[in-house]
Amino acid sequence: MQNSDTTKYVIYANINTDGIVEKPDVVGAIFGQTEGLLGDDLDLRDLQKSGRVGRIEVNINAKSGKSSGSIMISSSLGKVETSILAASLETIERVGPCIANITVSKIEDVRAVKRKQIIDRAKHILTDKFDDSVPESHEIAESVKQVMRIEGVTSYGNDGLPAGPNVADSDAILIVEGRADVLNLLRYGIKNTIAVEGTNVSLTIGDLCKNKTVTVFLDGDRGGDLLLKELLQIADIDYVARAPEGKSVEDLTQKEVIKALRDKVPAEQAMEVSTGHRVQKKEGAVKRKILRKPKQEDKKIPASATNEKALKAYAEELSGTLSAKLVNADKKAIRDVAVRDLANVLREVNSDVKGVIFDGVITQRIIDIAAEKKLDYLVGVKLGNITNRPPSLKVITSEELK
Repeated sequence: MQNSDTTKYVIYANINTDGIVEKPDVVGAIFGQTEGLLGDDLDLRDLQKSGRVGRIEVNINAKSGKSSGSIMISSSLGKVETSILAASLETIERVGPCIANITVSKIEDVRAVKRKQIIDRAKHILTDKFDDSVPESHEIAESVKQVMRIEGVTSYGNDGLPAGPNVADSDAILIVEGRADVLNLLRYGIKNTIAVEGTNVSLTIGDLCKNKTVTVFLDGDRGGDLLLKELLQIADIDYVARAPEGKSVEDLTQKEVIKALRDKVPAEQAMEVSTGHRVQKKEGAVKRKILRKPKQEDKKIPASATNEKALKAYAEELSGTLSAKLVNADKKAIRDVAVRDLANVLREVNSDVKGVIFDGVITQRIIDIAAEKKLDYLVGVKLGNITNRPPSLKVITSEELK
């Protein structure tokens, strides 16, 4: 099995076949039928060579002409990738000449088990092994504080999602991937965190995000991108923060956590950040590259409010600035705002504003606000996850203006 020092999770699965098979048959089927299924990043052979996935342990027994047993695979991948790898096992339909059925029974968080053992043992030591004197060591005091913070994890909603004790009452919350992330942030005194526990995001998260300032704190890997796509479909997200590339939130130091949260970006730009579009990463932090500043003077749109040449001129002027222009009925740009503030500004505008041109992703939230404010048109770089386009609002992307 993989070195226990690097193992994060262990996948447990049950296997049943309609004939007699042996361990090499099962291992061969797993490699053969998953090869190329998940792409190069999750190729099982490559993952084993790099040490991110351990040996495939198989116990198989034959009885009455059929075989049954168990499969165990250790993983040092993140929670999302481990779940995808586990799900791929259930696509295997044959082992050798026999019809087979593989079902994942559980995925064990190895570190969570160890942490529980440590906490239980620490409690026993603190209560039974010390004499009546008060310990003076700073290290002991800090250990006790950490135990208290870990015990501060609560369950939120009907789904029992792991959360800090202040999630329900706080005006601002952090959304992370798993329970281990919540625990790590609790160690640093951050108590307004909730975990989604996988990419199948519960509607509890969407309800919680209403009327709160929401920051998603993602791992610095591909799993973070998958989680963000899911969250943007069901929740009202304001900002996105990322762990340094290749690191998980659960592994960050306090200094790294503070830096990542300080470098958060608006949700409207999050997908651009994940694809590297007009955003550069330097020393683990997202740095915006401003290509040129927007001009502050008003510009009049000739002819109709959606004249493509005029809109193209506005779009080109704003390119790379992460800024937006609000345009009135007289075809004048009456206000310039940062894209990160666009949603909040639009909620407060009056009927003078009839159009918006901005250097950002057109999201469903921006469309809904623009339609509510009876705007005539909306121009952005590209479309996000859009489920509803009101007929009264003209939505245009930069690509359509080329």
